[in-house]
Amino acid sequence: MPNIQSAIRRAKRSKIQTTVNRLRKSKYRSAVKKMSTYLDSGKMKEAESFLPKFHSELMKIAKTRVVSKKTASRKISRVVKKINKLKK
Repeated sequence: MPNIQSAIRRAKRSKIQTTVNRLRKSKYRSAVKKMSTYLDSGKMKEAESFLPKFHSELMKIAKTRVVSKKTASRKISRVVKKINKLKK
């Protein structure tokens, strides 16, 4: 347990930030899972309407460095590619 006041504050802040990051990671995973269920079940209208929100959520989470920007971009790119492939 920290004795110095600044270390105590830092420990509290770390605990809060861990909780926030866990929530963000959960939101990221649920968005990816939701999109993959739309694509797997062939619900193209739902997938296309969810795409802007999906893109927005992933980039918001990437902006906070919970997941890297490259990972988020790769996920978005693959989803868009899949949607375009299924459209044809």
